[in-house]
Amino acid sequence: MIVPTNELFKIAYGKFAIGAYNINNLEQCMGLFRGNLDSQAPFIIQISKGARSYTHKTMLEGLIRSAEQVFPEAIFAVHLDHGDEETCYDCIDSGFYSSVMIDASHEDFDTNIAVTRRVVEAAHPKNISVEAELGQLGGVEEHVSVSEADAKLTDPAQAREFVERSGCDSLACAIGTSHGAFKFSGTQGLHFDVLQEIQKRLPEFPLVMHGSSSVPQEEVERINQAGGNLQGAKGVDADQFKQAARTGVVKVNIDTDGRLVWTRVHREYFVEHPENFDLRPPGKVFMSEYAKFIAGKNEKLGSAGTLPNVRKQLA
Repeated sequence: MIVPTNELFKIAYGKFAIGAYNINNLEQCMGLFRGNLDSQAPFIIQISKGARSYTHKTMLEGLIRSAEQVFPEAIFAVHLDHGDEETCYDCIDSGFYSSVMIDASHEDFDTNIAVTRRVVEAAHPKNISVEAELGQLGGVEEHVSVSEADAKLTDPAQAREFVERSGCDSLACAIGTSHGAFKFSGTQGLHFDVLQEIQKRLPEFPLVMHGSSSVPQEEVERINQAGGNLQGAKGVDADQFKQAARTGVVKVNIDTDGRLVWTRVHREYFVEHPENFDLRPPGKVFMSEYAKFIAGKNEKLGSAGTLPNVRKQLA
């Protein structure tokens, strides 16, 4: 069942974080639904601008509508990830999305507010909530590319003003994470001091963590052993997710880790079965492995086992 994103946020706030997972194809979609039902967790399906153009946006929406019928017990929201203004309007007009993210974080403060405000004014009459970003994450993910020199943490002193003037419903904060598989070096980690200061200024307001894949080292090692070449990849410590949830984070974006699972499964499968030319056998392995991955993430997020209570509160 597709539900409003803001309803999930109200239930989760201060208790657990909701996994927001990007998908691009059938196998990811099936594994995602299975994993969330196996772990009894609500979730958010994220569709990026790149995913919408990978095949066609209507194809991806059709997959999700079909999955909703196949898995009627699932409770989830559908979210546009890192949208520009044009894409946000297209998603708002489609009537399919629960929420959209307008990413104008590369603009100056006042322009970011103005762009976000325009999207909010288009979305709210249709009961669609809007996520915005203040500060900039480094790294590369699809069309988003920010050098470490240009990355900047969210300024807590600006956060309240930004939310009040823009009217956004949730705020993606730059607290040290970055996009892609190469997030951290050495012992660098999340800036919980910044997150706590933002929460003080915006009590009860939903906060979002982008770039939150953990980049499991076992996955990286197995990919490299099967012919890959990922050197120095390091991500967010998943044991920090629950602490983030207690500090106002209700949504944690995870994309890179799912790509690592896909890469590991297919590299290993074709190394072990060089005679195979059928896409379905490795696809079946991936769906199973992706479901396990999703269930494991939900345990770290604290959302596992919450589905019955979420269903009761939504009734």
